[in-house]
Amino acid sequence: MAGGQTTIETAAGRSLTVYDTGDPAGAPIVFHHGTPSSGRPYAQHVELAERGGVRLVSYDRAGYGDSTRHAGRAVVDVAADIEHVANALGLERFATWGHSGGGPHALACAALMPGRVTAVASVAGVAPHGAEGLDWLEGMGEANVEEFGASLAGEATLRPALDAEAAGMRGVTGEQLVEAMRTIISEADVAVLRGPLGDHLASGFGRALDRGVDGWVDDDLAFTQPWGFEIAAIQAPALVVQGGQDLMVPRSHGDWLAASIPGAEAWLTADEGHLTLFEAPSVERIHKWLLAQT
Repeated sequence: MAGGQTTIETAAGRSLTVYDTGDPAGAPIVFHHGTPSSGRPYAQHVELAERGGVRLVSYDRAGYGDSTRHAGRAVVDVAADIEHVANALGLERFATWGHSGGGPHALACAALMPGRVTAVASVAGVAPHGAEGLDWLEGMGEANVEEFGASLAGEATLRPALDAEAAGMRGVTGEQLVEAMRTIISEADVAVLRGPLGDHLASGFGRALDRGVDGWVDDDLAFTQPWGFEIAAIQAPALVVQGGQDLMVPRSHGDWLAASIPGAEAWLTADEGHLTLFEAPSVERIHKWLLAQT
């Protein structure tokens, strides 16, 4: 491990929990976790990074775990946090990617730090709400349609709904998540939850929500509001990865992003789900693509 877990104070006086793993002398890649989740890295991803010459940096987004909440944040606000993290860790230039709810945050960093972000990947990531030509909710499973419906109604409606959902997610195993998430996982993703990655994801839910649902609330509100930057402003090489069996973020989101990010490369597959794209073989391909752009 490069530096393990540390706490970094932001310029705004907030603190972020940061994980610095992989090859200390490797090419830096900053990872943005999903919603809700923790940035604590999956052991198999750390092993990939160590073997592949990657310094893998991740973090708990504002409001998750011990990271201080940034109430009212927009997606674009993450760029200032990551710039501060990069400065503190001495990362002059870096690649970045995000899975699921982390996708928009990775794109924000690419848009706001054009000379510093060498490449970006959105993996199973959502597109902007209200994007022209995209029916944002179409193809999402029942639980996600209800969750984002509550988000559009505002925090007063969203928070109690997420509080109730979080209560049922604390202390569960990956196997138990299968039933808890049944309306938003395809059969491809069921297999993932029943493997070691499922237990890692379940543990991440617990860590992320240990002190409440602030991060989850703020993510959902940010996704359904203007992101604060233009997708077309992204100048770095970009990759969009999306699966046709994804019931959390339908492939149509990936289609829209691939068509809207200038020069984006797209891996749009028929048989991948949402969680399958977080398994080690997919992550290894993503890391190799990011490194090849630098």
